[in-house]
Amino acid sequence: SCPWVDVSAQEKVNQANTPAQAWEVESLFPMFITGGFHIAVGYRYHEFRVRASVIHGGSYNAEKAGIHNSSGEFNRHYKTSPGIFLGYYVWKKLELYTYFEFHTFEIEQKKTGMKKDLFSVDYGGGIGYQFFVGKHLYLQPAFHVYYRKSKGLDFQGATYKIPNVDLSPVIRIGYR
Repeated sequence: SCPWVDVSAQEKVNQANTPAQAWEVESLFPMFITGGFHIAVGYRYHEFRVRASVIHGGSYNAEKAGIHNSSGEFNRHYKTSPGIFLGYYVWKKLELYTYFEFHTFEIEQKKTGMKKDLFSVDYGGGIGYQFFVGKHLYLQPAFHVYYRKSKGLDFQGATYKIPNVDLSPVIRIGYR
């Protein structure tokens, strides 16, 4: 402690939104715009955070997030699917995290309207920063990289192959 400068006030500001332990509830609110939903409940313990989530994408076409072998002939929609996340705050409110999501996708062939379900265990990593509005409400923009095994579906002669990698910017609104 420096005898000339009182740094305790700044330390209190820095620690105001960083409790040792806290419950959080959050949502990827853009899913509601597409007729879907997302809800997550998390627990923060010092620098660690664990979250469980459920997502349903509504009309959101996740095929656009795929790289390398995404297809313009098909739509890929999230059906109700759970996930588990484990995060670590590396600096202030900057979180690095990993996850497993157990997605069921509805694959739709555009020209025929035929639909089939495809199950995929997606895993990967993300990075996000929590920006607080007041003491409890926060926005967390983040970026995910999803990885998955090669899988495909036959649509009467046309084959759908799910992209092995998705790149996905997200934004959450939450309450701690």
